[in-house]
Amino acid sequence: MSEIITEEIPESLAGERLDRIVSLMAEISRADATTTIALGAVELDGVVAPTGKVRLKVGQIVAVDLSKIPQPELPGPDPSIVVDVVYSDEHIIVINKAAGVVVHPGAGNNDKTLVNGLLALFPEIAGVGEEHRPGIVHRLDVGTTGLLIVARTQEAYEELVAMMSLREVKRHYTALVWGHPTAPIGTIDAPIGRDPRNPLCMAVVASGKPARTNYEVLESMSDPDVSLVACELETGRTHQIRVHLQATGHSVVGDPQYGGARMPLVIGRPFLHAGRLVFDHPLTGESLEFTSELPADLEEVLKRCRDDQ
Repeated sequence: MSEIITEEIPESLAGERLDRIVSLMAEISRADATTTIALGAVELDGVVAPTGKVRLKVGQIVAVDLSKIPQPELPGPDPSIVVDVVYSDEHIIVINKAAGVVVHPGAGNNDKTLVNGLLALFPEIAGVGEEHRPGIVHRLDVGTTGLLIVARTQEAYEELVAMMSLREVKRHYTALVWGHPTAPIGTIDAPIGRDPRNPLCMAVVASGKPARTNYEVLESMSDPDVSLVACELETGRTHQIRVHLQATGHSVVGDPQYGGARMPLVIGRPFLHAGRLVFDHPLTGESLEFTSELPADLEEVLKRCRDDQ
């Protein structure tokens, strides 16, 4: 079945080649974008595009049929990938993701992902959910650490996806941000979509999808000026916490993509940790809660900030 996505070319992308635009829209490699165009899966202003070399103009409409995108090989097991299992039963797995680990294969990351490690430990998840990211219900960015739920059965997968949609899974994060938020407690309610100035990033944009992040300032420090903030997701947009905090003028410390990589706290990744999950078991209804302490590298950064006060 066709799954069409469309995009109107903004001024910031005028002059770009069609194959690059398709790569950005579908989140695939440039080579796969070229193949997708050759398969007749891309239309430009309602006409099938014969080549990806054409340069686009403001206002042109690009439509991509995602069902025709070449699919990579299905992920296989890799026992060399370390998976920190916090909890497992016959239906679900809760893991504590390390920094630098990509959750599932995608453009530019075909192996060495968390999914590959999970398949080595739990081969039965191969038939659960989407075949290229089996068992995966929600994701964490490559630089983010912390708790993640994985479905072990199709029944659990479908229930968990519904629970996520209904906001019945409480996901709590800890972040260190630059500056001191004016309000100690609040909700950031701002739509998120692709940044028209830099399509490789997300941003708060009027045409974006609804996104809500609740936050509370836990601690403020003055040398350097940073704050420790607790965040709870109501929605799960790409890079949501990082984008919302940047939009308020308080980028996540260490985040190179959203303005947080600054001296004197250069830590190599965003200071963002998914430290608490609260949800009802998708099959038994049992109330479950899991916590994860800050990893050592983030604890060291926090200690440095506190010691300098």
